Amino acid sequence: MALSHKARRRWALVILLVGLPLYIVVAVSVVNWLDRPSILVELLVYVLLGIVWALPFKAVFKGVGREAPEDE
Repeated sequence: MALSHKARRRWALVILLVGLPLYIVVAVSVVNWLDRPSILVELLVYVLLGIVWALPFKAVFKGVGREAPEDE
């Protein structure tokens, strides 16, 4: 089931406006749960979590910044 370009744009907007702030809260909570580790460990956790959140949504974000194809 492939999403249309318009649907991908809408889902990308929802993910960025709703999902990303929620994910940021989760990431900060995880680091706080670690009881303030060293700065390198904290940086590593933020970098890993910053990459991991986008992987499931790669298909949604792919091609969103381009103009809509003419065949739709």
